[in-house]
This record gives sequence, C-alpha cells and structure tokens, in this order.
Amino acid sequence: MRKALTAVVLVAALAASGCATSRRARVSDEFLVARNAPLVIPPDFNLAPPVAGTQGLTAGEAQQQAIDALFGGPAPRSPAETSLLDAAGRGDAPIGIRSTAWDPDTRIVDKGATTLNILAAPAANTSIASAQTGQ
Repeated sequence: MRKALTAVVLVAALAASGCATSRRARVSDEFLVARNAPLVIPPDFNLAPPVAGTQGLTAGEAQQQAIDALFGGPAPRSPAETSLLDAAGRGDAPIGIRSTAWDPDTRIVDKGATTLNILAAPAANTSIASAQTGQ
C-alpha cells in the first residue's frame, strides 16, 4: 500500500512539474519591446512651401479646398436612390442637393417663435411630451 501511495505521489509531482514547465514556455514576455520603424514622408508629397511675395488663399478659398479634399464633391447617385427619386417624381433633382441645403440662398419658411421655443426646450426626464411657450 505504501509503495502504491508513493508511486501516485511521484506521478502527480511529475505531472504537475511538466505542466508548469510547458505553461512557462507558452507565456510571452511582457517586457519584450520591439522598436517600430520611424515615420517617413513619402517622396511624392504634393505640398510645397509658400513662396515669398505671393498672395495667400482667402478664408473662403481655403475652406472650399478643405471641403473638396475631404469629400471630393457630390457623389454620383446609386441605382436605388435614382429609382426612389423617379418613383417620387423628383428625378430632376440636382446631384449635390444635400450639400447645398444650408446654402445662404436657400429659401426657408419662418415657423415663428413657438417652433423655436419647442426646439430650444431643455430635455426632461419624463415620457410625457409638453411644450411651454414664453408668452
């Protein structure tokens, strides 16, 4: 009985030590740090330094250049949008209409002070909708 107990303890000790060794081999070293390559400006970078004596861009021109660079002008319509506009009878809508919605020349209808009060009302923690006018 004593030999069997010794054998079981020995096998358990060997199994436990084997697990610990293989576990350590799988754990990565969190202090191992690799260096990243330095950032490099590509050779075909299109910006040129300003030339002395030339006029700079106005604020409007700079803003338009930034918008064009970010958004690239109006996108072509998808087939789904085209079919929806045709079904609504608005197939002749300009392509960039969404971009010009807040154009200063766009005509808008003044809804009055009540609508402005509703839009400016503070948020409330209730599920009941109410509008209070400041009359």
